[in-house]
Amino acid sequence: MGFETRLQAATAAIREAGIDALLITPGADLRYLVGYDAKPLERLTCLVVPANAEPIMVVPALEELAALASPVADLGLEIATWGETENPIALVADRLAGATSVALDDHMWAEKVLRFRAAMPTATQLPAGSILGSLRIRKDDDEIASLIAAGAAIDCVHERVSEMLRPGRTEREVGRDIHDAIIDAGHAHVDFVIVASGPNGASPHHDVSDRVIREGDAVVIDIGGTMPDGYCSDSTRTYAVGEPDPDFLRMYAILHEAQKAAVESVRPGMTCEEVDAVARDLMSDAGIGDLFIHRIGHGIGLQSHEEPYLVAGNSRELESGMAFSIEPGFYLEGRFGARIEDIVICTDDGVQAVNHRPHHLQIIG
Repeated sequence: MGFETRLQAATAAIREAGIDALLITPGADLRYLVGYDAKPLERLTCLVVPANAEPIMVVPALEELAALASPVADLGLEIATWGETENPIALVADRLAGATSVALDDHMWAEKVLRFRAAMPTATQLPAGSILGSLRIRKDDDEIASLIAAGAAIDCVHERVSEMLRPGRTEREVGRDIHDAIIDAGHAHVDFVIVASGPNGASPHHDVSDRVIREGDAVVIDIGGTMPDGYCSDSTRTYAVGEPDPDFLRMYAILHEAQKAAVESVRPGMTCEEVDAVARDLMSDAGIGDLFIHRIGHGIGLQSHEEPYLVAGNSRELESGMAFSIEPGFYLEGRFGARIEDIVICTDDGVQAVNHRPHHLQIIG
């Protein structure tokens, strides 16, 4: 789906919802609609999409060339520039005179939200996520190809982890090597590097620390980055440096089975909470369900975390084109933790994984 088609779909969606305009500042929504990876600055950059007029790209004068270097130029959008002594909020408000409702992107800075509210006091503000989320949640063929490429790139990094992990090195040292490897694999930038060894593995969102990796440690490696086209990678594998604790090996075998079963359950019509329950019930029956303390997955695309969220209470049915993680884990405070994560895509008749590194415990040394 090209950017012109996406803009048309967004315009049709706000018309159907009875909303007068979309206001989209730098972030994933802007990149999705027009391909412009604008810098989020104190100066206002804003895509204005009226329900009954042509879209306008409002940019600071000093950012005009950057906007023109993006796909915005090929779309033929009007680019309305503003100078340092001008008020861009008033510029937008003037273009939307008479609007009674506007949808603002979900990640717009609060100070800009409040300035728009002051400039358009009679216009109800709504979150644009309710409009754009229904478009972004199903990936088209080009987006799926981008996610497959991102998955292959992060797989290349996991392939190198065995070179980096060894007793005597700190998590931070390993993390630096992984950071460099993520860039070497083709990512534009690194989003996160988790190297959680031994008891640090019991903290799902541990970062890195100066803890020295020891013989017998289990090490959770959760890594991701953003590719040049904006699409994200995210994959977790758990490693062991030497022979791990027997209790860990028993729990890991259960986790391995649970992750596999959850992936295989994915198909259109399955609900988000049902996929979560597949792994959770299996782990509970095996006596470690209480150690699985987070949802099983999150959507991914131009953001590493986006809709859909696969968690108890979310009865949304999966549809072909939805992309998300499947990542059960267990976390035993003071001792160890483990997680296995793949990005998968719901297809017309099942599931396609974009990560293909081994899922079994990889013992190094």
